[in-house]
Amino acid sequence: MTSQSEPRTERPYDRSELRSAPSLVLVNTGHGKGKSTAAFGTILRAAARDWPVAVVQFLKSGNWHTGEEKTCRALGVEWYSAGDGFTWDSEDIDETKAKAVAAWEFSAGLIAAGKHRLVVLDEISYAMTWGWIEAAEVAAALAGRPEQVSVILTGRDMAAEVIEAADTVTEMVSVKHAFEGGIRAKKGIDY
Repeated sequence: MTSQSEPRTERPYDRSELRSAPSLVLVNTGHGKGKSTAAFGTILRAAARDWPVAVVQFLKSGNWHTGEEKTCRALGVEWYSAGDGFTWDSEDIDETKAKAVAAWEFSAGLIAAGKHRLVVLDEISYAMTWGWIEAAEVAAALAGRPEQVSVILTGRDMAAEVIEAADTVTEMVSVKHAFEGGIRAKKGIDY
């Protein structure tokens, strides 16, 4: 099977120069499926290591009742659904924006507090893309976080400032998607 994107040229490195880092910033972006799914997989790894973990969802409301929320809560993950759904369904875009701003303020405090070893900011990119929160402010919070706090940020079209602040950036590329074939999102697969 061949890759759909340009292969990345690996930089040769000397293994003796590798170092440990107390934490990492990871970005899952792109138009392909799997950005949040990859973050939730990392949550499983962190929970298995008994790390305190928190998730802040910027778009989904508490009415979604997703499988990942149910399972993560059972594992002791703190879960905050801070949005009110997708913007195209919003009945009051000013309220939707206010919820995103409040979600960022809450998230910034959560990161700065240093209580969690992993904080996931799910679908945060949209709030930056729409100009509701400043990408430079998010990047500064990442740079100034307590040294033991890792952060995963997800969403399409991640801001350049956040990409620059990240240690690992993965772009999900859509080759084919069931939705394009007229198939609805499926419980257990998509949520």
